[in-house]
Amino acid sequence: MQLQTVRSRLAEGSGAMLTIWTLTAAFSTYFCMYAFRKPFAVGTYEGVALLPGLPEMDLKILYIVAQVVGYASSKFLGIKVVSELPAAKRARAIGLFIALAWLSLLLFAVLPAPWCAVALVLNGLPLGMIWGLVFGFLEGRKVSDFLGAGLCASFIVASGFVKSVGRWIMEAGISEAWMPFVTGALFLPPLAVFLWMLSQVPEPSAEDIAERVERKPMNAAERWAFFTSYAPGLSVLVVGYVMLTAYRDFRDNFAREIWDALGYANEPSILTTAELPVAFGSLIAVGVLVRFRDNRTALLAIHGLMIGGAVLTGVSTWMHEVGMISSATWMISVGLGLYLGYVPVNCVLFDRLIAAVGKVATAGFLIYVADASGYLGSVGLLLYKNFGQPSLSWLSFFTGFSYVMSVFCVVLFTASAMYFRRVTAPEKGTTNGP
Repeated sequence: MQLQTVRSRLAEGSGAMLTIWTLTAAFSTYFCMYAFRKPFAVGTYEGVALLPGLPEMDLKILYIVAQVVGYASSKFLGIKVVSELPAAKRARAIGLFIALAWLSLLLFAVLPAPWCAVALVLNGLPLGMIWGLVFGFLEGRKVSDFLGAGLCASFIVASGFVKSVGRWIMEAGISEAWMPFVTGALFLPPLAVFLWMLSQVPEPSAEDIAERVERKPMNAAERWAFFTSYAPGLSVLVVGYVMLTAYRDFRDNFAREIWDALGYANEPSILTTAELPVAFGSLIAVGVLVRFRDNRTALLAIHGLMIGGAVLTGVSTWMHEVGMISSATWMISVGLGLYLGYVPVNCVLFDRLIAAVGKVATAGFLIYVADASGYLGSVGLLLYKNFGQPSLSWLSFFTGFSYVMSVFCVVLFTASAMYFRRVTAPEKGTTNGP
C-alpha cells in the first residue's frame, strides 16, 4: 500500500519532482552497477596466459576479452529480453542480474589464473542487460533527452570512480584477485536503495505518449519489420557505433596504462577527476536537445553533435602530437569527443528516431542491436592489438586509433544524417524551443 502511494504521488506531483526522482534513481542505479563491472580493469595482472591450443596472450587482455565476450553475448540476449520484458518486472531483473554478477566475482577470486577468466565471462553475461532495463524507465517521455543524458553521465563518471576505489582497496592490502569482489560489496547497500527508487517511477503519461509515441514490448517479427524498414540508415549508424564502442572500451579498459605512459602513474585520482569535465560537457550538450520539439530536427541535430565529436577527437589528437595542448587536456578532449558520439546512441538518438518515424516501438531494441555489434568490434580490436601489434605501446596504439575513429565516424554519421533527412518529414504544428 505504501509503495503504491509513492508511485501515485510521483505520477500526480509536479513534473520537476518526477524528473529529479527518476534521474537520481537511474543515474545512481547504473553508477552502482559499474562497481560490479569495471574495478578489475585497474589491476595490472602481469604475465601471459598459456591455454591449451591457443596462442600466448597478455593476461590482462585475456581478462578484458573474457568479460567483453560475456558482455557482448548479453547484448545479443538483450535484443530479446529487454525489448520483451514487461515494465513491472524490470527492477527485479536488475537486482537479480547484478547479484549474479557479484557472485561471479567471488569465483574470479578463488579460481587460479588464467582459468578465472571464465568467471569474467559469467560476470559480463548478466550486466550487459542492465542498461536497457534502466533506460526502459526513461524512454518515451517529454524529458527523455535530459534523463538519458543524465544516465549516460553515470557511466562516464562511474568508470573512473570505481577504478579509483579499486586501486585504493589494493593499496590497503587487498589482492588484485579479491579487489573486484570487495569493491562490489561496498556498493550493495546504496544499490538496494536506488533500485527501490527506480521501481517507483510511473509509466509515461498521456501527454508524454502524444509527443514521443507509445512504447511497448516488441516481438521478433515486429523487431525485424522495423529494422528492415530503415536498414540503410540504421546499418551505417551501427557501423559507426562499432568504431565508437571499440575506441571507448580501449580507452576505458587501458586508462591506467595510458595515464601512466603520460606521466600520471602516481595520481590514481586522475582516473576520476579527468572524467568529470567529460561527463559535464556531454550532459550539457545532449541535454540541450530537449529544447527541440520537432523530432526530425532533433534527430538531425544529434547527428551534427556526433559528427562534431568525431572531429574534436581527431583535431585534439593532432594538437597533442604537435605540442599545442597538454596530455591531460588531450585526454579530456578525446573523451569529450568520444562521448559526444557515444552518449546520444545510448539515450536520445533512437528515442528521437522512433518519434520521428512515428512507429510504435522501443528504443531498447535498437540500442541493443547497436551495442551487440559494438562489443563484437571491441573484442576484435583487442585481439588485433594482442596479435597484430603486440610490440606497439598502449599509448601509441590509442593515438593511431584516435585518427581512424575520427575519420570513419565523420563519414558514416554524415551518411546516416542524409538518409534520415530524406525518409522523415517535419512535424506539423511543432516549433523548436521550450
